[in-house]
Amino acid sequence: MNSCLKVSDPEIFALLDQEAQRQKDNIELIASANFTSRAVLEATGSILTNKVAEGYPGRRYFSGCETIDVLENLAIERAKQLFGATYANLEPYTGSQANHAVYLTVLKPGDRILAMDLGHGGHLSHGAKFTMTGKIYDCHFYQVDPDTEYLDYDRILSQAKEIRPKLIIAGASSYPRTIDFQRFREIADEVGAYLLADIAHICGLVAAGLHPSPIPHAHFVTMSTQKTLRGPRSGMILLGEHSAPEFARKIDSAVFPGVQGAVHVHAIAAKAVMLKEAMSASFGSYQRQNLENSRILAEELMERGFRLVSGGTDNHLMLLDLTEQGITGKEAEERLASVRITVNKNLLPYDSQKPTVCSGIRVGTSAITTRGFGAQEMHSIAELINKMLSSEPTVNTIAKVQDEVSRLCRLHPHIDSIYEQDGDRFARKSEYQLHN
Repeated sequence: MNSCLKVSDPEIFALLDQEAQRQKDNIELIASANFTSRAVLEATGSILTNKVAEGYPGRRYFSGCETIDVLENLAIERAKQLFGATYANLEPYTGSQANHAVYLTVLKPGDRILAMDLGHGGHLSHGAKFTMTGKIYDCHFYQVDPDTEYLDYDRILSQAKEIRPKLIIAGASSYPRTIDFQRFREIADEVGAYLLADIAHICGLVAAGLHPSPIPHAHFVTMSTQKTLRGPRSGMILLGEHSAPEFARKIDSAVFPGVQGAVHVHAIAAKAVMLKEAMSASFGSYQRQNLENSRILAEELMERGFRLVSGGTDNHLMLLDLTEQGITGKEAEERLASVRITVNKNLLPYDSQKPTVCSGIRVGTSAITTRGFGAQEMHSIAELINKMLSSEPTVNTIAKVQDEVSRLCRLHPHIDSIYEQDGDRFARKSEYQLHN
């Protein structure tokens, strides 16, 4: 596949080969990571990279976009069908830029935003003080309940009444529980705010009907497409039937020319492929297995003495509090990386550690589920994590863990094998794992 690259730039080819080997030999537990299909990769690296296009179908600034218009319209219709939306903009380069487009649509500099605290599960683009959002807008943050570590909607309502935000953001990058979008809309309506639902992490679960959809409730819905949707690294914006008609025009203008320039046509093609895949029966099977794997892994870790934030998970990710183990998230990340298990250090609610250190780690199951890992592998992974983090691992322990990681990776080969299997076969395999 990379023969031309190997000849023209062997240095880059070698680095790509090195990364491919890393992905093949590692157990990927970073919650925002996943593996795309070969079809998505093919669209992403296609000749569409050669085409410059600005604007929207039927309203381009350059000629020669007849095919591109058909392609983008097809992608838009697929997005609307999959999520039950009345409007879709697939041009944002990332989920963060999708958020910025919403801000540009309804906010002016200095307007107030109420969003989830970064240390409690929120995202950088939701107003962290050192980001563009935090510098332009007056950002305030809600937190999880200190006892349950769940969102306290009554407390969020009280906070919203006090600060009177113009925009409330419902969404997270490390919150392991179901988000009540209807309750958020009730809060927004009570204080006269717009509601943005950022479903970057859970959009695949929403698409499969395994998490309540924000489409009937939020004024705006944004997402990135590379996580649970298994698409290219890109973004989308959706509107539901209750959204004001003028929002569609304003969002279009906010995306282009508001926050970005020419269309990444190759990424839109890849998103179209992703959306078609997400409409398949096998995608639903995959997401059910994803949730089942997450549930089992959480239970197995708790049985081994690990404390999970909020006591478990409702989605594809969980947060491990390593305070009782006496190690930081940074140290845990490094220990696991040494045996080819990839996680990320993560702040916990009310964390006393610095963001560069953290008291916990975030663990997700989306990527390993794509590889075909099932219930038995969740037991094995929990035991490997326990061996590496419950106490200082010996040289012998590290060697044994590395051997087991190699065995599991051989048992469930890397994406080359996943790409070659058809969707029906994956669906049958997933259904078998769910019921055995």
